[in-house]
Amino acid sequence: MRDIYSVAVFCGSRPGANPAFAAAAQELGFGLAAAGIRLVYGGGKNGLMGILADASLVAGGTVLGVIPDFLTKWEVAHDGLTELAITDSMHSRKRRMAEEADAFITLPGGVGTLDETIEILSWRQLRLHDKPIYVCDVAGSAGPFVTAVEEMIAQGFADPEVRALFTLVDGVPALLDHLGRELHRSVVAASRF
Repeated sequence: MRDIYSVAVFCGSRPGANPAFAAAAQELGFGLAAAGIRLVYGGGKNGLMGILADASLVAGGTVLGVIPDFLTKWEVAHDGLTELAITDSMHSRKRRMAEEADAFITLPGGVGTLDETIEILSWRQLRLHDKPIYVCDVAGSAGPFVTAVEEMIAQGFADPEVRALFTLVDGVPALLDHLGRELHRSVVAASRF
């Protein structure tokens, strides 16, 4: 079992239409800080990204933002983080986030969030990593993603084992419970030595 000290969260740079999305981002930020887990995210100040980072910071958490240089020129970078890493491209941003994380979480978001989730899932399928991936369903937001995965399987483009590459979790409390169990297993395993 892997130790979880740092979690990469993929989520929207907009707040979305449902207030439950912002509430979930805030709850996750508070929860990660309370658990002593560093947040790694895309470095933005807007939308769910900003809400998540602000909540973690307010609760005393450590936050690493990873943002490509061209987005800092659009004035979307969060300027109050523990650390802000500036990369030369979107590709290097995703690579850095993956290197810095012990696990991955997807909250609601748009095309960028979907891109990050699919890529990290693909990397796990290709055995480039074996870190946990959690897709957090907030107010039904994960339904289209799960439907797409099921359709890939049904059409013969993916094996049923793809379902095991990620864990679908219903809401932030259940997600934090999953992370807590992972942390507990790590502590128990370490105490055996």
